[in-house]
Amino acid sequence: PHQPDSPRTFRSQPNIVRRSVPIKESLVAALRPTGQDIGVSKDDTSTIPAAFADVFAANDDYVTSFALGGLEAKAAKGLAIITCMDSRIAPLEVLGLQPGDAKILRNAGARVTGDVLRTLVLAVYLLGVKRVLVMPHTQCRMAESTEAELHELIDQRHGIDTSSIKFKPIKDPMATLRKDIAAITSHPLLPKDLDVAGAIYDVASGRLTHLQG
Repeated sequence: PHQPDSPRTFRSQPNIVRRSVPIKESLVAALRPTGQDIGVSKDDTSTIPAAFADVFAANDDYVTSFALGGLEAKAAKGLAIITCMDSRIAPLEVLGLQPGDAKILRNAGARVTGDVLRTLVLAVYLLGVKRVLVMPHTQCRMAESTEAELHELIDQRHGIDTSSIKFKPIKDPMATLRKDIAAITSHPLLPKDLDVAGAIYDVASGRLTHLQG
């Protein structure tokens, strides 16, 4: 595991030159959330679309007992979780965590995409992440169809041609999980000592099963 006081080490990468550059306090301050960068005021309820009235009403109730304003932006437990957008997954509860403990990255299929890697680089160097858990799940819709079938299904149901994007479906869940873990451990901008693990979440039982090496 990474020791906080030890210098980070990197995988070799041709044509990349790394230099130790002192970070200006002004830059650190600019990156630190202040809560004042966006003007926030109580909404005029007449401007809220009817389709979202329920969630804004629920937020009014939430605010009355809100107690998370003092949380720091860094992941208190040093953990980043990559999981699926599936609404049956409650990442914090699954792992016994509290708000502020972890960074949560979600997409269709819990895939390690270019955007996920970009986010991890920021999370590791600026937001206290020292370990990453990739957590796909059972009964995932992304594991039920091929790339071509997904495009065809959307076209048939909605008349929309989605061939310009890649959905990255999952043919073999275990092989895909290993591939996604490798995408993190081999990334040239992520530390060599970053702890990375994979596990499958069972949506029927709540059980998390670690992927053996």
